[in-house]
Amino acid sequence: MCKRRAMLASILFAIAGATMLLSACHTIAGAGEDVSHAGHAVEKSADKHAP
Repeated sequence: MCKRRAMLASILFAIAGATMLLSACHTIAGAGEDVSHAGHAVEKSADKHAP
């Protein structure tokens, strides 16, 4: 079960990183917003899959 969560977290972080690179954020504020949104998505997923 722990391996599954670790894999899910790794996949979500990879997707978040790819999204930030591909979205062409040219400002620090825009990058901060993207990181914040990715963090919220990871948090929601973790809450959804919590036992």
